[in-house]
Amino acid sequence: MGETGPVASTDETAQVTQDVAPLGTTPPAQPPNGVETGRAASMPRWLPRAMVLALALIACFQLGSWAFHQLTGLLINILIAFFLALAVEPAVSWMAARGLRRGFATFLVFLGVLIVGAGFITLMGSMLAGQIVDMVEDFPEYLDDVISWINQTFHTELSRVEIQDSLVHSDWLQKYVQNSASGVLDVSAQVLGGLFQLLTVLLFSFYFAADGPRLRRALCSVLPPARQAEVLRAWEIAVNKTGGYIYSRGLMALISGVAHYVLLQVLSVPYAPVLAVWVGLVSQFIPTIGTYLAGALPMLIAFTVDPWYALWVLIFVVVYQQFENYVLQPKLTAKSVDIHPAVAFGSVIAGTALLGAVGALISIPAIATLQAFLGAYVKRYDVTDDPRVHGHRRRDGASLLTRMRRALRGPNRPWAASEAEVAAEEAAGSGPDSASGHGPESGSGERQ
Repeated sequence: MGETGPVASTDETAQVTQDVAPLGTTPPAQPPNGVETGRAASMPRWLPRAMVLALALIACFQLGSWAFHQLTGLLINILIAFFLALAVEPAVSWMAARGLRRGFATFLVFLGVLIVGAGFITLMGSMLAGQIVDMVEDFPEYLDDVISWINQTFHTELSRVEIQDSLVHSDWLQKYVQNSASGVLDVSAQVLGGLFQLLTVLLFSFYFAADGPRLRRALCSVLPPARQAEVLRAWEIAVNKTGGYIYSRGLMALISGVAHYVLLQVLSVPYAPVLAVWVGLVSQFIPTIGTYLAGALPMLIAFTVDPWYALWVLIFVVVYQQFENYVLQPKLTAKSVDIHPAVAFGSVIAGTALLGAVGALISIPAIATLQAFLGAYVKRYDVTDDPRVHGHRRRDGASLLTRMRRALRGPNRPWAASEAEVAAEEAAGSGPDSASGHGPESGSGERQ
């Protein structure tokens, strides 16, 4: 008795002992609210899938961009073929409505286009070849004239033989010949590439024109009935505008070619038929400035015959351009492609900037189609009968001349005047606006 044995520590004292930290140390931080540390540091489950989806979208975009750049040439050829098919659609439909099979009618139309194009290229090639041969044959004579003029003007002693020897043995001529020989393969490759593109365009346009109804049915089969009517209407507008543009321009090209052929034939200018066809095509399918560009070649050929003939050709080109703009073109294009000249010229520039020469050719029918399609859905209102609509300014009160006369009377003269004088002044200064009642003071003419 009297001795006390060791006392076993309870759970509370043991817990207190463990919680007590040694002196000079910081107790370890406990996780807040019992949240596990590993789960707090883990990655969200949606983040890996979002990263994979973003990478997949970027890869698809890069692949699509690469494929688009690789297929740009093919897409442009298909676009040309589509507009060419729209241009021949009226002729093909007209022949098919009279019993011919649509494929055979398309073949006949394209055969006629190829024959006309081949004939034009052959005539132009023969004209250029003849002009080149004549220039080569006459070159020594031209060179002698130039050398004699230089000797007389600058008191030199040049001779044609020395100049020819120096040119033949010059380094730059040898390098030019070598470069030309090495560039023959490039020119041949470009010619073959152009022929392949031409065949591609003709093939696609043939199928678009021959299978036009089937293509429209296939396109409408994936659309609801309301959208089908809109697509068919847009297709019809595109066919009418494109075909109308081609045929109206072809008719004006024929008239222009005949008129210029008569002039060149009267002036005895060589290659009159070829030059007439050149003027007709270039002047009509290059708007606004095409006539002047087309007239440059006949002027050059006429200048070789007689310089005065070139002046007559220039005068005729300018006069015919005015006749075409103000008399012929409004009557032929009023129902097909009624586009303002400024809009046509701007569309050609925009098409050239986007697609080059192809854009210049298809820009006008494309803008005409878009204008007609928008015109069918844009609501229009009646314009108010205001003189400012017609470009006339509204006159508030008396005219400037009348006000000056009143100011010159001065304070010594009575302000009131006789009714005859007032009427004469108003008739002289009011103009058509006051007479028609548009001015704010039109009426009795009384003065207070």
